[in-house]
Amino acid sequence: MQTLFPKRLTPSAFSPFGEVLFFDPNRSRLVNDGRALRFDTDTRFDHTSPDGEPVLAVYRARGGPLPMRLVTFERHPLSSQAFMALSAECFLIVVAPQDRAGLPDLDRAEAFVGHRGEGVNYARNLWHAPIAAIGPDGDFLMFMWESGSSGDCILHHLHEPLVVGTSQPPAE
Repeated sequence: MQTLFPKRLTPSAFSPFGEVLFFDPNRSRLVNDGRALRFDTDTRFDHTSPDGEPVLAVYRARGGPLPMRLVTFERHPLSSQAFMALSAECFLIVVAPQDRAGLPDLDRAEAFVGHRGEGVNYARNLWHAPIAAIGPDGDFLMFMWESGSSGDCILHHLHEPLVVGTSQPPAE
């Protein structure tokens, strides 16, 4: 059984897989009669489905402790997919590039831990584990384009679980 150890979610560490979403007060501007700050991220949503529609949904993810056993990966060939933690204090992000057979390459998988107020925009067609709260259950805002077809979400069930551990093993 393979074990991954998560690292802190940062824009540079996550850049091969998409973008990190967060509020940057240094790049914000005053709006709404001075009652709010607005920060426009650099994220641009990618979609290829001419008959798709933008979908904004709220997910309630069941929480659990690390280590966590993952048994499914998914990808969205028609759209990038964004998640933003609304009430989840911590959440797990696990991504994997595609191997030569078109499946998740678990040897090159990476895990990240995000926190409330942060989010990710998964690149279109990127293999990733379903969103998971670490600790108590948590709500997430999700945005993507969907056509309503089976091509919106491709699932892959692993032959054996991928375990995400709590910390890095000691150096030898």
